[in-house]
Amino acid sequence: MTYDLLLKGGRVIDPAQGLDQIADVAFAGGRVAAIEKNIGASNGADVRDVSGRIVTPGFIDLHTHVYWGGTSLGVDATDAARQSGVTTLIDAGSAGPGNFRGFFKHVIEPSEPRILAYLHISFAGIFAFSKRIMVGESGDMRLMSPADAVAVANANRDVIVGIKVRVGRHASGSSGVAPLDIALQVAEELGLPLMAHIDEPPPSYEDVLIRLRPGDVLTHCFRPFPNSPVTGQGAVKPAVLEARQRGVLFDVGHGMGSFAFKVARAMLDAGFMPDTISSDLHILNLEGPVFDQATTLSKFLSLGAPLIDVIRATTANAAAAIRRPELGTFRPGSAGDATIFTVNEGSFPYVDSVGERLIGSKKIIIDGVALNGHWWHPTGNQ
Repeated sequence: MTYDLLLKGGRVIDPAQGLDQIADVAFAGGRVAAIEKNIGASNGADVRDVSGRIVTPGFIDLHTHVYWGGTSLGVDATDAARQSGVTTLIDAGSAGPGNFRGFFKHVIEPSEPRILAYLHISFAGIFAFSKRIMVGESGDMRLMSPADAVAVANANRDVIVGIKVRVGRHASGSSGVAPLDIALQVAEELGLPLMAHIDEPPPSYEDVLIRLRPGDVLTHCFRPFPNSPVTGQGAVKPAVLEARQRGVLFDVGHGMGSFAFKVARAMLDAGFMPDTISSDLHILNLEGPVFDQATTLSKFLSLGAPLIDVIRATTANAAAAIRRPELGTFRPGSAGDATIFTVNEGSFPYVDSVGERLIGSKKIIIDGVALNGHWWHPTGNQ
């Protein structure tokens, strides 16, 4: 068989298939073609020696904001992908029914890295998020647009993976939990999952969890007090355990103010690994505390989470959350994406969303990216 790209000799980790072995990965026609111990190079193949490096399915960042130029919080998707080895960026509600067409035409369609999206229930998406102006879009019920959201989602099923809503004191104000109830109606009508943001109460963590269905995602799941998933004594709250048991998914969504080392330690010590690890990358945290997805993953490695579990949380589990089985795996016929990296050992400074500093022992360094079956180095070099 003729291959377009051949990655040779790397440590291949694919949690979706239970793989962790030294192997070659071959790509053809934009798809994964084969994983074998030793694949011979075919004529015309771009052969890359990745021995000594880890090779995984392309990283998926489940929570980003990449409507660059269309919203005040958007970052450039290409820059973000190169920086952190991400091949699929999921935009978490930057656009709503009123401005999704612009997001699709000017950002999603021309992008090299894959962009999929949760559609915001707010007509204008997240429209007032900056250093000087912070207006919670869910605070005005006149902006809730269920009929328009259903129409836009149905017209864009190829790129819209779910419905997004933000609730909490900052996001929904006096509207409380009502925007979540509307968003759930829309998601139910569409047969799509929902991603719910939560910040400070009201509503409470429990008020949000009790409404979520199996397959729905609670993002900012390791947020600090108030609305933390753990008690002051470090015990996981019963509502959190009950929600996981019935199939609610827990996503990190690090962000500017939504991830605390203290909470993460308590949750991990209790055996509660998040289903997905995401950055919530936007313009206000690009220079810290988030930086990028690779840094977010490195924080979990430094907190003691096993490498396999961390990779699963940004590959197989993320693909399952958005119901895209062709992503997050090296099964033959899957999307031809791969992230190539090393895990450096040393002393690395990290900071969380409340200012706690951690000197970690591990750091993910991106060495290369395969995108749609071709080499796409993070610096743009060929």
